[in-house]
Amino acid sequence: MPKLTKRIVDGATARAERFWVWDTELKGFGLLALPSGVKSYVYAYRTPEGRQRRVTIGQHGAWTPDQARRKAEDHRQTVRAGGDPLGSQQALRNALTVGDILDAYLASEDFAAKTPVTQAIDRGRIERHLRPLLGRKPAHLVTEQDVLRARAAIRDGKTAIDVKTGPRGRARVRGGDGAARMAIIVFGVICNWAIRSRMLQENPCRFVKNGSSGSRDVIMAGAADYGRLFETLQRMEGEGRLRQAAADAIRTIALTGARRGEIAGLRWSYVDLKRGLITLPPTAHKAGKRTGKPRIIGLPAAVQVVIARQPAGKPGDFVFAPAKGDGALSLSKLWAKVRAEAGLPDGLGLHGLRHSLASHMAMAGLGASEIMEQLGHGRLETSQRYIHFAEDTRQGLAERAASVALAGLAASHGDAPAEVVDLGKRR
Repeated sequence: MPKLTKRIVDGATARAERFWVWDTELKGFGLLALPSGVKSYVYAYRTPEGRQRRVTIGQHGAWTPDQARRKAEDHRQTVRAGGDPLGSQQALRNALTVGDILDAYLASEDFAAKTPVTQAIDRGRIERHLRPLLGRKPAHLVTEQDVLRARAAIRDGKTAIDVKTGPRGRARVRGGDGAARMAIIVFGVICNWAIRSRMLQENPCRFVKNGSSGSRDVIMAGAADYGRLFETLQRMEGEGRLRQAAADAIRTIALTGARRGEIAGLRWSYVDLKRGLITLPPTAHKAGKRTGKPRIIGLPAAVQVVIARQPAGKPGDFVFAPAKGDGALSLSKLWAKVRAEAGLPDGLGLHGLRHSLASHMAMAGLGASEIMEQLGHGRLETSQRYIHFAEDTRQGLAERAASVALAGLAASHGDAPAEVVDLGKRR
């Protein structure tokens, strides 16, 4: 037989039984023609153990003869190197997909140990972003480029959907930079878990830089900002635009520096109003999984009043009850409305209230260990960041405070006329 060309392949007409057409230039490369008229390119070879095997390359039409020849040449090189192309294909079909790993993670103790709020958020990122984009890929073949493409797709809104999730529920997924960054962070965490579970060898996210949301530097500037926040909460609540439970949850976060999930998921069994304490078990706060220790939050008198006025519930009930459903209170969308009406910075998230409290504690002179105790940081280094922030802030204030004197100093040296320098708006 001559070299397989399109003319030869097209001329291989159907017969009563299957038949083969073998290429004369590349040993093992051939065409299988079936009575149905389907024609498939194949490559036949012997394994290093001497077994005869045949791997299907693809159907004629989807593959040209030249494309199939190049693939057959790849198989020939694999065999020469001691490999088994068919065995590799079978292994690939049997390999764990990203979807398999996502399923295993969602059923794991690590996921179960997260707070209900965190579980709901992470599950949404998994089901709405990661599974549609990466779920079918063999997990061990996912590369850094695959991760970057997935992040770009989420950022550009390619996973955006708007669907009903029940009689009254609705999921509106829009994507964007923040959603993309957090979805990839979650994927990196899952891959690390899969490595510990012996399901993966490497984490394709390990060199992916997700950057920062930048929200750490956006804080409540001072008493005026807090005043506008509390006035807005009171007004929206009084006008029936904000439920008391949601308004009080935000007040509690602002006054304690607790995490959103810690307050949204707060249960009556964690609260001791007589002692003025909240005791979160290890499963209910971020550092608890690593430390195995509870987190104790001291309650200012104002917060004790806020909690005491919530409708009493059973020990397992949420302190700040949701309007409907069994899940924890959702605050993100409500916070966006409160923030806008109060005239607070656009980049200030609910977590920014936590950063605000920590930053003002540092600027008031409290040490890293005291901030760590109040905010429940798992590492002292986390609290130390606020000390550095306070030092930078105090340095800037010192420069502003000395600006008038510095102008006079410059004038005395003949460098510039003495001018009164604006110290900025008084607070």
